[in-house]
Amino acid sequence: MKRVQFERSAVPYFFVAPQILIIVVFFLWPAAQAIYQSFLLEDAFGISSQFVWFRNYEDTILNFAWLQSAGFTIIFSVLVTFFSLAIALLLAVRANEVLHGSSSYKTMLMWAYAVAPPVAGLMGNLMFNPFVGDLYAALNILGWDFNQKLDAFDASFVVILISVWKQVSVNFIFFLSGLQSIPKGVMEAATLDCRSPEKRFWTITFPLLAPTTFFLMVINITYAFFETFGIIDTTTRGAPGGATNTLVYKVYTDGFLGADLGGSSAQSVILMIMVLVLTVFQFRFIERKVHY
Repeated sequence: MKRVQFERSAVPYFFVAPQILIIVVFFLWPAAQAIYQSFLLEDAFGISSQFVWFRNYEDTILNFAWLQSAGFTIIFSVLVTFFSLAIALLLAVRANEVLHGSSSYKTMLMWAYAVAPPVAGLMGNLMFNPFVGDLYAALNILGWDFNQKLDAFDASFVVILISVWKQVSVNFIFFLSGLQSIPKGVMEAATLDCRSPEKRFWTITFPLLAPTTFFLMVINITYAFFETFGIIDTTTRGAPGGATNTLVYKVYTDGFLGADLGGSSAQSVILMIMVLVLTVFQFRFIERKVHY
């Protein structure tokens, strides 16, 4: 048989060139600079530097403040991911069953998607304000001596609650789309075979949502690691005593406020490796259980 030879054209490369340029300038180049600076010990003004090999990495890993931030980041990410997915799934299932006024109901649940994380943090500050905050007053009326300024648990509760509220709308949109894409014939057959709605959901509906759930789990963990920076910066700023410091926020405070460029670069490289390992683990082991 005659082998078909397609003509090569530079047009596809021309169309993807802007995106490649953006990736190189805003991702690859800064990442390379961070790796290089992580091996340097620089003064606060960036005038002199000294090559110190892995000293910044050793100081980071052995530092109690960094270990505290790493522990909080893991707990924070797990809780935000779990609750935002669970609440969004519950709302999506209920919204999918609404027959009258469904458009208004769905719009009310989606509007928070347009709120930026810093704005969500400012709204949370207002709601938990000791003088005018409704949630602050409600929690104290219920007997909870709530004080996010001094109590680490209360401060963690604030940032987790705001982060979950901000992300629920995104998950709701995807879950609702996944539910509406399930063939009605499958659901009708499941209704005939199983009368229990709970059992029908966990044996038929939820497995069919596995691809959507896996995708949302990946983006929610990424959201908890990086995109909650604005929420923490506008609410607690890592207080009290660094109890609500996430790893990405500690990189900012040590690098931009503390002028420790080498140490913050080492922290960013470690954070990048952690996210990379976590992503590989998700796609290598968890995705095996997903049926497309």
